[in-house]
Amino acid sequence: MTSNQTTNGATDGAKPVVLHLGDPIKYNTDIYQQLQETFTIISPSVEERQRPVFLQCLREGKWGEFAAVFRPWWATGGEIGRIDRELVSLLPKSLKVWASAGAGYDWADVDVMAERGILYCNGALASSEAVADMAIYHIISVFRNMQWSNMAGRANDPDAWTDAHINAQFTARNPQGHVLGIVGLGNIGYRIAVKAFKAFDMRITYYDPFPKSAAQESAIHATRCASMEELLAGADCVILAAPGGSGKLMTQERIAQMKQGSRLVNIARGSLVDEEAVAAALETGHLSAVGLDVFENEPRPNPKLASKRNATLTCHTAGGALETAMGFEGLSMKNVLAVLAGQPPLTPVNQHLIEKHGQGTSRQ
Repeated sequence: MTSNQTTNGATDGAKPVVLHLGDPIKYNTDIYQQLQETFTIISPSVEERQRPVFLQCLREGKWGEFAAVFRPWWATGGEIGRIDRELVSLLPKSLKVWASAGAGYDWADVDVMAERGILYCNGALASSEAVADMAIYHIISVFRNMQWSNMAGRANDPDAWTDAHINAQFTARNPQGHVLGIVGLGNIGYRIAVKAFKAFDMRITYYDPFPKSAAQESAIHATRCASMEELLAGADCVILAAPGGSGKLMTQERIAQMKQGSRLVNIARGSLVDEEAVAAALETGHLSAVGLDVFENEPRPNPKLASKRNATLTCHTAGGALETAMGFEGLSMKNVLAVLAGQPPLTPVNQHLIEKHGQGTSRQ
């Protein structure tokens, strides 16, 4: 299929045009059929998705005045590179919404998109359950020395096995009753809080510029901290569930503000944590354990952490469940259908920024 054709090979200028970036639809074929019936779907080829070619196609208006872009699978469609000011400046004025798989959006300058009135929607809602489950795994691991036990169990070394069997217990703790400090209490952060509260009776504190309602806080006995410093000083385990793009949240200075012997978990973005500072804090014992699913230099975690038995490392797989992939795919299309029908988006990221610019969600 050429890039200026619909899926049935016919061009239909009467229908709004929608760009489909990345692999074909695998799961939500019924939703895709709705798109096909309503819009002209254009799927740029792999070659056309390479950034220099993609930008040139935009300059030439190859795909016309398209109204939406959707990227149903995070592993493909990203060949275009960062959605930055250069790229945004070339997008047609007809574009209303860009919907993408993925819980994060650090590959998109959503503030720049908001200046142009372009709504950006992510897929965080689809990954909340899976990411929260992985967070619970890391919480258990950093409290119960699970990485030490895992490494010893695979070492084929009787001395290592016996060492873990006898000694891991003396620094392991039950999560029950400990304070879990959550940085970012959005959909994912709140789901983590619910699970930790109900499963372990953990005491929940959080820091977020957007407070939860009194009813939501009451349901998990959560206390909102006035500052990061307050949260760090009081938490036995700090977990990052904030979006990326805001620089380092956990610097050497911030880690020093944490309780002696506390724990750190990051299931958000690797860019939020200074891994050298984390490794140093583990060496001194200021941090007793860390759990990281994301890293500064993926796919290469800091080598100082890789060999430590009190550092639980997973391969950016927190959202890696089939339900997540299906949900990402479906949400990317549902957001397009909703916005182009004049309905509210399901998972808007920058709508508040668009409203700040006084542009609403439509672009005339």
